Amino acid sequence: METFKDEIPYDVFIRLRDIMNQGIEKGFAKRDKYGINPIVRHLNTAKLITEYFCPDKNMVIAVLLYQFCKSEYITADTVKSEFGEDIFNIVKGLLKVSILYKKQSALQNENFSKLMMAFAENIRVIIIMIIDRLGLMKMINHHNNQKFVFDVSSEVMYLYAPLAHRLGLYKIKSELEDMSLKYTNREKYTEIAHKLNETKATRDEYIARVIEPVEKKLKEAGLSFKIKGRTKSIFSIWNKMKKQNADLKDIFDLFAIRIIIDTPLENERRDCWHAFAIVTDMYSANPSRTKDWITIPKSNGYESLHTTVCGPDKKWVEIQIRTQRMDEIAEKGLAAHWKYKGVKSEQSLDNWMANVRDLLETSDSDTSELMKKMNMNIYDKEVFVFTPKGDLFKLPLGASVLDFAFAIHSKIGCACTGGKVNGRNQKINYKLQNGDTVEIITSSNQQPKLQWLNFVITSKARNKIRQTINEINNKSAEFAKELLKRRFKNRKVDLDESVLTKVIKKLGYKTATDFYNEIADEKIDVNTVIEAYIDFEAKIDEPTVPTLSAQEFVMQQRIPDDVDSDEVIIIGEGIKGINYKLSKCCTPIIGDKIIGFISTDGAIKIHKSTCPNALHLKQKYPYRIINAEWSGKIGKSQSAVPVSIVGVDNIGVVNSITSIISKESQASLRSISIESHDGFFEGNLVIGINDNASLNSLLKKISNVKGVKNVQRSN
Repeated sequence: METFKDEIPYDVFIRLRDIMNQGIEKGFAKRDKYGINPIVRHLNTAKLITEYFCPDKNMVIAVLLYQFCKSEYITADTVKSEFGEDIFNIVKGLLKVSILYKKQSALQNENFSKLMMAFAENIRVIIIMIIDRLGLMKMINHHNNQKFVFDVSSEVMYLYAPLAHRLGLYKIKSELEDMSLKYTNREKYTEIAHKLNETKATRDEYIARVIEPVEKKLKEAGLSFKIKGRTKSIFSIWNKMKKQNADLKDIFDLFAIRIIIDTPLENERRDCWHAFAIVTDMYSANPSRTKDWITIPKSNGYESLHTTVCGPDKKWVEIQIRTQRMDEIAEKGLAAHWKYKGVKSEQSLDNWMANVRDLLETSDSDTSELMKKMNMNIYDKEVFVFTPKGDLFKLPLGASVLDFAFAIHSKIGCACTGGKVNGRNQKINYKLQNGDTVEIITSSNQQPKLQWLNFVITSKARNKIRQTINEINNKSAEFAKELLKRRFKNRKVDLDESVLTKVIKKLGYKTATDFYNEIADEKIDVNTVIEAYIDFEAKIDEPTVPTLSAQEFVMQQRIPDDVDSDEVIIIGEGIKGINYKLSKCCTPIIGDKIIGFISTDGAIKIHKSTCPNALHLKQKYPYRIINAEWSGKIGKSQSAVPVSIVGVDNIGVVNSITSIISKESQASLRSISIESHDGFFEGNLVIGINDNASLNSLLKKISNVKGVKNVQRSN
């Protein structure tokens, strides 16, 4: 704790020390399930922050307070009142991350997104978590739980090392990668380390041979500088060995020399290029390995000139040329940006943070895909293009006109039909080149298409395309769903969602959305779906129904003769006492010609013989059709019969119709709906009636009303 005495105000230091001592005495700092002491861990993290990062007292204080808030020794409100809003916000972010880790691994779908969003809310939370992982990796070198070590190392590789790279924390990134390789593939790590140690003296001697003449020329040019030689990290070497399928001795740029120039801000570019000219005059440069990140810095603020030259003995050596300010930014990333107030660096960071939020808000729940997107474009090369007004945009190499459109705005991307690149019309999949000037062409009729995903490469474009297509599909599916319901209703077929779900699967669709989209696109006929539904419904549990003739089935279902019955319908050859239901699709009434269909529940459904559904069933399942007829008795309840009516929209015509119905003792008006347009009206009535004769008599009376052109039963 004494280490931080000079880093933070004295009164804050005393209060922090009291909280820590009292908290430890009262047992609020117990070891975790892996045996790691949290106080030691967070003291290490705070120490590493001061070593690897420009000191930020609020970050150090937040790290030291965090454990005691987490264990509820002190409250977040106490932190806010005693230490201020800024420290409270950092602690709050750390607590949010700890809750996600406590619930389940960060690899789990939902929590990974939440974890990254918690990071994206406060840049210093990201930095603390990265440095905390660095400290944890240093602590677990000889931990006895190998699964724990492997899991931490894997998470560092896919999440924390890329984040460190993105934030310009290159030193931390290299250490994280080296330790991750060491813990996950110790054999390969040890092999490379031993070979590097064996050749260290030779390598140092060679670097000295390269540096000596360069140093002399730079001094003669009047430049103030220092030169450092270094070997690439073990992880970087291992990566090159894998990519090039080569042995260590065959890696041509195994070491690098860094020239760091001490010069005022206004002379930086001039002096760096002067040094570059001196080096390339002495040694032949490989043009394909020359990178200029001074004219246009990387998105994380990194600035440097890189070239690979052919040194003594025809060996390749990487030369990096930068200023003192650039080197500090490369070593300490964002913190160094904040140190140099005159340098505009926050904009690129803000853009990156906005991209992270956009990615998380539009992403689906597929963690593996999300991880790929989080890592996307981190190590890739970049291409720089301009708008017609001269605004500069930075995109990954291989980006298309469409990627550029989405980089400007999501709405522009969704409406993009192409672009004018350097004054010439190009398609949306045209790959942009450095220095292109691009004007996006849009159309209000354009919509994102699935094929776009074949050529866009930025995460923002891919996510927005998927999101918009899903929204369009969902709207189409809702429209198709309503259409299907109306058609079922028109056919008077009861729709059971659970049965329809089975029909959808039987038709070969993986999701209901795909099925409804096919209907919306008219790739499948609604009537075909209804026929398939009726077929499927008829086949449900069919094996439990014996394959008997209709008459045999009825004889099995017949009730004893001595049971009193007041049947309106006679089934088969004069048989009574059978359980039956009047079908809703055609609503048969006394006087209609009817047939019976044996359903799977043991009941017989009665249809009009002219009912379309009955005709379909008769064709498909003739052995389950049985004769039925009315007994001549009047039913105790009226049947609801739909009636359609068309006529001239005269005054009082509706009153005349309803008056006729109300005067009929055998009929009642259940409901009525009338629509009028262009001097005509169309109406749908539901009339309660006992039999066919009464209905025909009523319809005849309505047809005689002045203005009525047509009236008929709807089914």
